[in-house]
Amino acid sequence: MRRVWLVVIALLSATGVIAGCAGPPDLNPVQVTAPDGRGAIRPLPEPTGCTITATDAQSLDAAMSAAAPGQRICVLGTIGNKRLILSASGTAEHPIAVVGNGRTIVRGITVEGNHITIDGINAVSGWAPGIELTGDNITLRNSTSISPRGDDQDGLRFFGNNLEIVHNTIRDVLNLNLAHADCMQTFATGPGNPASQHVRISDNRCEQIENQCLIAEGPNSSAGDGSGEGESTDLVFANNYCDTHAGQAIQLDDIQHATITDNDIVSVQEKAFSFQNESTNGVVAGNKLNPGIGYQVGMDDTSLPGYQGPPPGGKP
Repeated sequence: MRRVWLVVIALLSATGVIAGCAGPPDLNPVQVTAPDGRGAIRPLPEPTGCTITATDAQSLDAAMSAAAPGQRICVLGTIGNKRLILSASGTAEHPIAVVGNGRTIVRGITVEGNHITIDGINAVSGWAPGIELTGDNITLRNSTSISPRGDDQDGLRFFGNNLEIVHNTIRDVLNLNLAHADCMQTFATGPGNPASQHVRISDNRCEQIENQCLIAEGPNSSAGDGSGEGESTDLVFANNYCDTHAGQAIQLDDIQHATITDNDIVSVQEKAFSFQNESTNGVVAGNKLNPGIGYQVGMDDTSLPGYQGPPPGGKP
């Protein structure tokens, strides 16, 4: 289920106010690295080599507006009334880096550009999705999406090619106001939400998630609202922690060449992984499941070609 994002980000950025959202806490939402090594790494060293430093809403807006290839933008402190919105691109030789110290707090993150790294930033109590990435060659690491609210309540959405989502923590994602709240989501419904290829999602923690750890829908998804353009392929989901409470932890719909390995699915669900609608050439191996999960893999006949993993135990 998806809903149109009804709130204009520019207005939110200008006002710094999101109706119905409590202000961010004063304390760092992720204090230390989890014992299993997954999630946002803490503590982080203070960033160095900054070309620009932002410490309040005004300087954050100025830094994002002036962002250019090769810059290392340091964002420090609690900027709890402002969403970080970056619409510039770096280059392969000169990417843009936006870095915090692990204690940095903003009111959500939106990236629309290429060759960008976001590192060590906490998106707290922002308009959902708490973090949204659109573009090519984007890395998100050591960051968090905590208590996103509004829209469909998702923690993270991503769209594009050559994306790395590693060592992040997403928490407190709730089905409020008839939402369908997932830890991470991608779909392919048009130019603004293109099909994604070559995506690596690893070493993350999804905690207190009311629906799925990941829902990924390709351009010919069974939802019927796909663009029909391109393909969603080469998705790696590895060594993640999933505390989720839907019919499955991961749902793939028209996603080819997905590899799901070494994840920890800790909650009781009907099944762990769902492959449907020609989600072919999937690989499933080495995952640790709550013993109360009914069966590991649900799969329809159209997704069987090229599959490697435990025998499907039922329907997707």
